[in-house]
Amino acid sequence: MMRRYRFFFLCNLAAALELAAQTAVDVPRAEEKQKQNNAIAKEQEKHAQATTTVEFSGEQAFKEKDLRSAVKEQLATVDRYGLTPARADDLAFFVEVFYRKHGYTKASVHYKIENRDQLRLEINEGPLMTLGTITFEGNSAEPTDKLFEFVVGPTRERYSKLQRRLPFVAADVQEGAELVHRLYVAEGFLDAAVEQPSYTFHDEANRVDVTIPIHEGRRYFFGNVSFHGQTIYGADALRGQIDDLLKQPFTDARVADIPRRLQAYFRTRGYYEVKVEATSEPAAAVNGRIPVDVAISPGQLYHFSGEVFVNGLTRLRPSFVQKRFTSLAGKTYSPEVLDERFRALMRTGLFNVLKIEPTPIADEDSLLLNISAEEAKSKEVGFSIGYGTFEGGIIGAQFRDRDLFGYGRPFTISAEVSQRSYKGEVVYEDPFLFDTDFSFRNRAAAFTFDYDGYSKFEIGDRVELSRKITKQYEAGLVFAVRHVEVTQTSIARRFLGETSYFANSLGFFQTLDLRESPLVAPRGLLINTTLDVASTAFGSDIQLIRGTGRIAYFLPFGPKSLTPGVVEDQTLPPLQRWFQQSSLAFGARAGIVHSLNHSGPDEPTTLPIDERFFNGGATTVRSFGERKLGPSDPKGNPIGGEFYTVFNVEYTFPIYGELQGALFFDAGDLLPTSEEPGVDDMRYALGGGLRYKLPIGPIRLDYGWNPDKAPGEDFGAFHLSFGFAF
Repeated sequence: MMRRYRFFFLCNLAAALELAAQTAVDVPRAEEKQKQNNAIAKEQEKHAQATTTVEFSGEQAFKEKDLRSAVKEQLATVDRYGLTPARADDLAFFVEVFYRKHGYTKASVHYKIENRDQLRLEINEGPLMTLGTITFEGNSAEPTDKLFEFVVGPTRERYSKLQRRLPFVAADVQEGAELVHRLYVAEGFLDAAVEQPSYTFHDEANRVDVTIPIHEGRRYFFGNVSFHGQTIYGADALRGQIDDLLKQPFTDARVADIPRRLQAYFRTRGYYEVKVEATSEPAAAVNGRIPVDVAISPGQLYHFSGEVFVNGLTRLRPSFVQKRFTSLAGKTYSPEVLDERFRALMRTGLFNVLKIEPTPIADEDSLLLNISAEEAKSKEVGFSIGYGTFEGGIIGAQFRDRDLFGYGRPFTISAEVSQRSYKGEVVYEDPFLFDTDFSFRNRAAAFTFDYDGYSKFEIGDRVELSRKITKQYEAGLVFAVRHVEVTQTSIARRFLGETSYFANSLGFFQTLDLRESPLVAPRGLLINTTLDVASTAFGSDIQLIRGTGRIAYFLPFGPKSLTPGVVEDQTLPPLQRWFQQSSLAFGARAGIVHSLNHSGPDEPTTLPIDERFFNGGATTVRSFGERKLGPSDPKGNPIGGEFYTVFNVEYTFPIYGELQGALFFDAGDLLPTSEEPGVDDMRYALGGGLRYKLPIGPIRLDYGWNPDKAPGEDFGAFHLSFGFAF
């Protein structure tokens, strides 16, 4: 035992001596390295303290600020680390690259270092070379015009779509040729080859012609698709889920899409652990048709267990989230159901992140849900400032608490002042009333408004109870209590009706919203209707029945897959991409109100003026000012009517970035009485406008021309507003 300890001591002693010897050698090296680093740091500091002057000479096509912007990173490096021949050469090179990117293919830049801290870049621009004829050799399946748009696309993106003569940029042409190759592969030409472009320079005309050889090869399609494993639903049902893919040319991307489609099909039916693999055999193609083999392993059928675990919450009570999912206990697993619940929770604004992870329970056919959440800020204070053609300047303030007392119930207080109005309101909401799918909303408000011809004060409360019956259909009941008082007027008493009254009503509304995105680039159909009755049975001073209806259809010309937030397909020609960003919208609205205790010729004036309909303005017939279409008193003040219609057609198209243009046609009427509704007195608007897209809707500037101007009417009207026109 003693020998073993002695041997251990000797080993440690030897290691210590070796480490000491190595340290003795490394110390001088470390000191020398530190001296070198200090010298380098001092040299860099000395250069950084000196200001380097960079001058440009010979530039004509571009301003000096444009050149400095193009090489700002290189200039920053020189300023930070000092001027050296290598950095001066970098500057000259990148200035040349900038010129060649804009068609100056023969541009050359030389540098001269003067007085150590002065650099002169001497520029010889040479002529601007434009893109001439583009010739494709060997294309038969794809038209030349289509290929041309692909080749010039990278260059055209930097210039106006109206510019006909584009500069020649070799790098852009090469990128365009690669886009042409991608097009052929996407169309099933798997063996297609696009050779390097060749150029013919015409110095006398400052033009470059391009020739691009193409070898198309065979076009491939899907052949026999065979299914192996537990198909459960049969080959015909599975083939139906991918039938649209199989009708298109064969590509690897479409083969990869087959498992995604079929996995979604099985998971929607409860097979959470399904595995699908699709393999193709191009070498086994027969007459250009490639067979595909699909292997399916569905696993077992799963159900929701009802167990929900939530983590990450600090203010919101976990039960708020858990109760949205516990009702699923015993139901077959479906990712669509989870997605609906997920979207409902995200719409509350309570979460920045919400992750739902179904987890199989060992030895069971059930799934528990692990939910991770990151809460958003629940309290916010906001201020707004704006302008509208009718209301003038608008200033607003709002306080909102989305999580009142930790129960996930929003509470909002807001105030707004414009050149025509003062408004304050308090809103309380419960998106899941008594932990059901019903939504509750209570709004108490008071405001004044100065209309043309009269001013009013209104105070009241509105209670809504609604429910989404399906993902697209919502219905609800409304009970409202309002006190309305006309405070000032220049309209004769006989046109006003009641000027101080309670209007208590019970109403019903329903909305069918088939749009894919309600706020940005909407696509699809929207229908909504309202019906309300004011009666003495509810304590109302007036009695009436009122109904409105609206239908709108939005048709973007881009494909359905081009949803907001998805990058557009850059392989498409620029003109086609421009067209895909255009859209067409149709709208129709109508409303009728009828007094329940007055009829005959006096009815239009016995109904209070503030309960009537008005027409004309930024969201109706845009050739008229706000509320200016329809009956008026002898002074020209609008007095409203009991039946109205509005029809709109609008075409929008891209201009630059988020800026859009619009062309529209509006038609509508407003009749004084609801006794004989009709469309015999239609008025029209033709016009155009600008749109600037924001995440919550567009800012709109429109001008509508009145093609059938009557005596005393304006030629047209400007409108500045926010949101969609209809």
